[in-house]
Amino acid sequence: MIDNVALLITGTVHERDRAEILERCHPLGWFDTLPALSVATDVESLYDTVLVDTPLAPYFKDCFSADELDDLNIEIIRNRLYKAYLQDFYKFVQTLPDPSNEILSRLLEFEADRRAVNIAINSIGTQLSREDRLSLIPEFGSLYPTATELLVRAEDVEQVRFAIETSGSATIDMSIFESGSQQSLEDHFYQREMELCKGAFTQQFTYSTVWAWIKTREQEVRNITWIAECISQNQKERINNYISVF
Repeated sequence: MIDNVALLITGTVHERDRAEILERCHPLGWFDTLPALSVATDVESLYDTVLVDTPLAPYFKDCFSADELDDLNIEIIRNRLYKAYLQDFYKFVQTLPDPSNEILSRLLEFEADRRAVNIAINSIGTQLSREDRLSLIPEFGSLYPTATELLVRAEDVEQVRFAIETSGSATIDMSIFESGSQQSLEDHFYQREMELCKGAFTQQFTYSTVWAWIKTREQEVRNITWIAECISQNQKERINNYISVF
């Protein structure tokens, strides 16, 4: 639902065909008032006319600081919604019995760490202030709070690496930052995510199995898409390298 909202608002801002945008929306995130998002001109009207009666409403309270719907503010809104959703989900998980509690907590903490690192790296060289960056990062995970404070101040990748190293997080293999590394940070995160998901299938009767199954299916789609793109570009060597990782 969060991604669908961001997709439709972005398409509206850039005056793209609404029917084409709606076709690209994820079916799991569809809701009845989604097509009406195209009439919203600011964040407040977006909430009052469309989102107030949806599950996203409780997460929208921190998004009203965005005055207008431009590309930067739309991305800020999307990340704030994800932060609120993940924190709410994590709080719910703490009420579950083990092993659901243990496994889902580990999966969500990984997701929080990944978002923190990606936000820090993507914010380098932008106009986002320290406070803006901090407002986008989930308030849990192995990087929170010590490394988070360093990440929001990072001005280059080396400072991001130092923040992660200081935290002692097991989520990220520090060799990924070494020169000559054959694996991108994004690929590293995907590989680590699949390792955690495979671990979720070793337990019986847990909610974590549902999360893990969906995430592995998403990775399957990414694999097929990547291979298709490489075939169309006649880059067989990249296919072999990618398959060796996943």
